[in-house]
Amino acid sequence: MTEQALRLDEAELRGLLDGRWAHVREQARDVLRGELFAPVHGLSVEEHRARTLAQLEALAKSGLPTYGFPESVGGRGDVGASVVGFEMMVNDLSLMVKMGVQWGLFGGAISALGTERHHTEYLPDVMSLELPGCFAMTETGHGSDVQSLRTTATYDPGAEEFVVHTPDESARKDYIGNAARDGRMAVVFAQLNADGEEHGVHALMVPIRDGRGEPMPGVRIGDCGVKAGLNGVDNGRLEFDHVRVPRANLLNRYGDVAPDGTYSSPIESKNRRFFTMLGTLVRGRISVAGGSGTATKAALAIAVRYGDTRRQFGRPGTDGEPEREVRVLDYLAHQRKLLPALARTYALHFAQEELVTRLHDLSLSSEHDDRAQRELESRAAGLKAVATWHATRTIQMCREACGGAGYMAENRIPQLKADSDIFTTFEGDNTVLMQQLTKSLLTNFQDSFGDLDQLGLVRFMAGKVFETVIERTAAIPLIDRLVAAAPGRGEEAGLYNRGWQLELLEDREKHVVEGLAARLRRSGKDGNDAFETFNRAQDHVLTAGRAHMDRVVLEAFVAGIDRCGDTSTAKLLNRLCDLYVMSVVEEDRAWFLEHERLSTNRAKAVTQAVNDLCRGLRPYAVQLVDAFGLRDEWLSAPIALGAEHARQGDPAPGRG
Repeated sequence: MTEQALRLDEAELRGLLDGRWAHVREQARDVLRGELFAPVHGLSVEEHRARTLAQLEALAKSGLPTYGFPESVGGRGDVGASVVGFEMMVNDLSLMVKMGVQWGLFGGAISALGTERHHTEYLPDVMSLELPGCFAMTETGHGSDVQSLRTTATYDPGAEEFVVHTPDESARKDYIGNAARDGRMAVVFAQLNADGEEHGVHALMVPIRDGRGEPMPGVRIGDCGVKAGLNGVDNGRLEFDHVRVPRANLLNRYGDVAPDGTYSSPIESKNRRFFTMLGTLVRGRISVAGGSGTATKAALAIAVRYGDTRRQFGRPGTDGEPEREVRVLDYLAHQRKLLPALARTYALHFAQEELVTRLHDLSLSSEHDDRAQRELESRAAGLKAVATWHATRTIQMCREACGGAGYMAENRIPQLKADSDIFTTFEGDNTVLMQQLTKSLLTNFQDSFGDLDQLGLVRFMAGKVFETVIERTAAIPLIDRLVAAAPGRGEEAGLYNRGWQLELLEDREKHVVEGLAARLRRSGKDGNDAFETFNRAQDHVLTAGRAHMDRVVLEAFVAGIDRCGDTSTAKLLNRLCDLYVMSVVEEDRAWFLEHERLSTNRAKAVTQAVNDLCRGLRPYAVQLVDAFGLRDEWLSAPIALGAEHARQGDPAPGRG
């Protein structure tokens, strides 16, 4: 495809990307300045932890942390703003995570699971950082399987206290942010026992340090030590030896214990109560997706800028004159490393914005919408998985695209790589999250969702007449109109026809999900072991989740472009969207060929389209990464900050 020269309106594009919470992004750009917030490398663990705490204390005075808390306690009641604020902490991902622990997880759990009494007592000090805290959920023996946590909280009616206990080493709270150094209170998730019965996982406020910073009686605190990254976060281990806390310390929005030990809950089903409680904490998962997106943007900004200035090899007949050497971003192979990843990053940005908007609007709703909440949870699971996998893959590719320079600590990419790597497994292991997403597609958000384990799902599918219903995600009339106008699946449909692209990804999703349903149904009816049935289908389960998210992300990108007010900029974004779709199809072309959705010639045309789109977008690559609005001092990479670095040699560590 020959690309006509287009004009990119940088202000329009920046405004489109900053979106609904542009004022929060601007506030972060103003706050995260100066020596205290400048990226550094080479610090010892203790130096990094101290620096991160100092940054957190400065943030506490900026007003940024108040966005996500109720107005009744001095917050601003703007959940969307709180997620966007978290996304912007790319100057140091240790700060991003420590901020998330204090105000997102610790404060968020109190806000979501506690009642007004807890809000009044704790949240003002949480916001001001007078009360640094922890979110103590994960255990050594149980991470993703929260329902099987082994820490216990047994009610003693004589003393009107809960006894929190770690029965064995596998029940030790592990990898807990803020625990090793700074935390004084922890929201501890434990199996609640009252009146001789077990009532499932609940959360309690448990003091872990006194005013002098010493462990409370019965609390054992360990330090996880040096990690691959995020060493500014003091991850620790917590064990409780029959630690007593008052009855009032139970966060009792969804389950309460009376003085005499009588248990009560507005949700009768133990399973449903558990999933409802966990669903209120979905903001953390959405925040991780956004944070990984910003780390990806930073790496791309560094790599694209460097590729635009770094020269290597001369064109034939130029006699090796330095000024005639080719910029590495002019090579198609280099474009293919970076530009499809840039296109996907834009697509995921719009998908993230849509998800944050849903979270925010749902938080303001006066009536609980169970279906909307479940849909939010499943979408958050899927987006967190694909966004963090994309970050890990793209940051590594950016490192390679910068050669030896990308391996140097001063150029930030190694730290971004090390710090973001854990995002694929914290706030939910990605593989487990994709299974959760596919489960929701199969059950179609019926009442039984949440009560079905893997075995129940197989049995459920055995008696279910299944047909995939495509749930539109954004700009429903626009997407419906484009799909309705699609010319069909034949060779006559242009590769760049948006309706055809949408229909192609929809068709793949429907086929994969319906095929999975039929597979589970057949096996269930045959009386096969339910666990083995599901276990043998896990590859199919993960493929279904990915197919669904590819379609969802495309719809969000299309809807985002529709909001662009400048025609020329919108045309350029449409080319970027084409590159996203073509690269997705190229990655999975074996499926499209096997299932006769593409002919051999058509599949070859897709590869050629990726090449053409990369060449056409190359002149705009630097403007496209600059539009993310990441300050130069946040990138803090000499190779990304000016043409004076273009002719430097390619440093090769280890060669002396």
